Amino acid sequence: MSETPAATSPKRKRVNVRRPEVMEMVQAEVARHYQSSVVEHIKDLGGRLTVGNTTVRLAQQFGFCYGVERAIDLAYASRRVFPDNRIFLIGEIIHNQEVNRQLVDMGIVSLPWQEMNEDYDKLGEDDVVIVPAFGAPTEFMEKIEARECIIVDTTCGDVMKVWRRVRGYAKDGATSIIHGKSGHEETRATASRAQGEDGLGHYLVMLTLADTDFVCDYIAKGGNRQEFLTRFAGAHSPGFDPDRDLARIGVANQTTMLKSETEEIQRRLRRALDSRDGSAANFQVFDTICGATQERQDALFDLLDEPMDMLLVVGGYNSSNTTHLVEIGNEHLPTFFIHNAACLHSLEEIVHFDLHEKREITGDYSGVLMSGKPIVVGVTAGASCPNNLIEDTILKVFELRGVPAEQVKPARAELPNT
Repeated sequence: MSETPAATSPKRKRVNVRRPEVMEMVQAEVARHYQSSVVEHIKDLGGRLTVGNTTVRLAQQFGFCYGVERAIDLAYASRRVFPDNRIFLIGEIIHNQEVNRQLVDMGIVSLPWQEMNEDYDKLGEDDVVIVPAFGAPTEFMEKIEARECIIVDTTCGDVMKVWRRVRGYAKDGATSIIHGKSGHEETRATASRAQGEDGLGHYLVMLTLADTDFVCDYIAKGGNRQEFLTRFAGAHSPGFDPDRDLARIGVANQTTMLKSETEEIQRRLRRALDSRDGSAANFQVFDTICGATQERQDALFDLLDEPMDMLLVVGGYNSSNTTHLVEIGNEHLPTFFIHNAACLHSLEEIVHFDLHEKREITGDYSGVLMSGKPIVVGVTAGASCPNNLIEDTILKVFELRGVPAEQVKPARAELPNT
């Protein structure tokens, strides 16, 4: 196939910054910023460290996944490959304040991701634009391509698998039912692909089982069209008509959702179509949960097999996969969602994000931390949380129990790369 002339359609200026000489320096820099000898030491001990009457148990899978590591490496490499260019990032590279702060310190400027503004019109051919791990909606990609920017695409491979699936649904004439948060960067990017190559495909984003039951009732029994559209305002494709666009459906999901919930949504939708049609011939499904997300959820369930006094989940408050770890923990024991060790103010106060109130709150939990009896504290972290923040949290727990860092850190000879 001949290439379209640049005069009529700008050539995509996507670059590969993973050059051996660059990546060696980048990986050393990333390791300095985010590695942890304490975390590696506890992993070597099987995920359990006891000092005195305090035990910390660490989940077997936690923290950075491959997709996150890759995105960070590419962002760091962009500055080394283009030391003098202006570099921009669509939104955040991942949902972690510490990592995004490091990029700001490197002179990487964040562009708005919820909607495009005049900043996009000022981009030029010498400007580098980084696409985050979540991906970006098609209209954003078309814009930066039209501006002939240099594009460094860090989109996670698992996210792109979902895109291929929803494009396939659109090609088959099926509406994509996306289990996710309609305002999340990844879901917005996926929804744009669900409209297909011709832009005529449809999607509906559902978050809860209550949303699912509402849709299932509509599929099986019909209902009030306007009530449907009002309930899902902002969560469906333009021109969506539930009386027409629920005839054939295919299920996908934001890759960081709770797998058990996604599977239950699939079952209920299948039953609804079977009830209406007498078969599930108009139902398609494909497992699009990220493997790393599932590994971290499974590892937390394993961690919960043994009694613990409390669980600390470390990560960004806007991180979907971290939120689901908190939800799992809340079902079993006192669980606190913190973004770093500074949230552990003292033995009396823990600042944490409350999922129901959707805000940070402070509570008195001295009954757990101040008691003289032995305690066990579980620690896990979302896929966007670096090991250095996990280390800080572990050290703070021991400090609050009167154990100095020197008794927690491994001996110098045990440290890697020394």
